[in-house]
Order: sequence, then structure tokens, then C-alpha cells
Amino acid sequence: MTTLNVNGKALEVKAAPDTPLLWVLRDELGLNAKKYGCGIAQCGACTVLADGQPIRSCSTPIAALAAAKITTIESLGGAHPLQIAWVKNDVPQCGYCQSGQLMSATALLAQTPKPSDAQIDAAMSGNICRCGTYQRIHAAIREASGQNPTKPVTAKV
Repeated sequence: MTTLNVNGKALEVKAAPDTPLLWVLRDELGLNAKKYGCGIAQCGACTVLADGQPIRSCSTPIAALAAAKITTIESLGGAHPLQIAWVKNDVPQCGYCQSGQLMSATALLAQTPKPSDAQIDAAMSGNICRCGTYQRIHAAIREASGQNPTKPVTAKV
């Protein structure tokens, strides 16, 4: 048995220590919002936070997280400013990447409340959106941070 701190609760899990966190969250704890995308930590669909930092749960064994505070998309509750901005900016298309995208954005705003465009690009670079809504994701993050969601384009004369 391993005890994991998930969304503020100490939970006992039966999985072997080398089991990837994704499968424990989905299969044992019933937290199904994060998705299996690639299985090699490249797409970001399985992103959760460990001590506030984005990690790929598909490749992180639970043994590495015994002392960590794990945060999943379920903890945002549906009314988080990022989730509201996500809907307002029409980010969701197929929805497959949304959990991972939102968790990476949550970590960014927790560390950098008013991120620059370059900081947003860097923080989100490991999350792939199959539908290509990157501009909408960027706008939603800016809006959730209290910045203008659409950066004006200035023509060079």
C-alpha cells in the first residue's frame, strides 16, 4: 500500500510502486479527466501537478510521489478563472488535451500571475493540442491573468 496526497486528501492505493500515476488516478481512484495520450511524456494530455509543478503522470511512478502534493483537474471545480476563460475563448474543441493544458496553465499562473507572451509559450510548449487551438489557449491564459486576451498587432512602417 502506498499513501498519496491527491487534491488535499491522503489516499491509500494498492498499486505497485512502479505503476505510473496516471493509471492509479484513473483506474484506482476514479479521477478520469486526465487522458492517456502517448505514454512517453511527450504530449501533455496526462499532466497533473506535483507540489505545484507540472508532471506527466503517464511516466511518473507513484513511488516517486510519496511525499508530493498531487493536484488534478478535478480540484479546479469547474468555476476556476482559467476554466471560465477557456470556455469564453472557445478553447475546447475535441477536449482531449484540455485537462493537461489547464493544469500547465494553472501552474504557470500560480508562479507568474501576469505572464508575458514568452512565459506563456514556454510554460505551454510541452502540451500538444490536436485541434490547433494554441492562439485561443494563449488568449484564455492572458484573460485569466487579468491581461488583455488579444494582443494588438502593430504594423511596422
